[in-house]
Amino acid sequence: MIVWLNGTFGAGKTTTTRHLAGLLPGSYVFDAEQVGYLLRGVLAGRHPARNFQEWHPWRSLVVATARELLGFTGGGPLIIPQTVLTRAYWDELANGFATEPAVPVHHFVLHTDPDTLAHRITTDTAPETSTPEARQWRLAHIERYTAALPWLRTEAHLIDTTHTPPAEVARTIAGRL
Repeated sequence: MIVWLNGTFGAGKTTTTRHLAGLLPGSYVFDAEQVGYLLRGVLAGRHPARNFQEWHPWRSLVVATARELLGFTGGGPLIIPQTVLTRAYWDELANGFATEPAVPVHHFVLHTDPDTLAHRITTDTAPETSTPEARQWRLAHIERYTAALPWLRTEAHLIDTTHTPPAEVARTIAGRL
């Protein structure tokens, strides 16, 4: 099975993933962004995109890679912490996992109110996410996340992380599996 943790930047996906992996024996974490980094080196010069999710190969390779990982590791659970805010992209991923043999996907959205998200992003001190460019990019996604929230509510279990520590969020997710 796949446990997909969605939500915008600052909602707690990475930290929750670490806690969740400790609660799910035999689980593996698949960082689908690595597929994007691989493709960026191949496609960016001739196929510009604001976000690697715009490239169809990212979506199809995430499905194929997850399926291969599940087969190789014996079935998971495979935890994928990845923001997907475009419904057509989520539909393509979900349809890819639904083809035979179907892979069960448990989709969770870690939700945090916009003010708390902005505060978390602006006070983040991690070297890779606290540069001015990274902060601005992450802050710009709050509006996109808010716009995507109506369809996300229909496609996933929403878990409010505004005032809930990641360890508790992970326990809630594990309890729903």
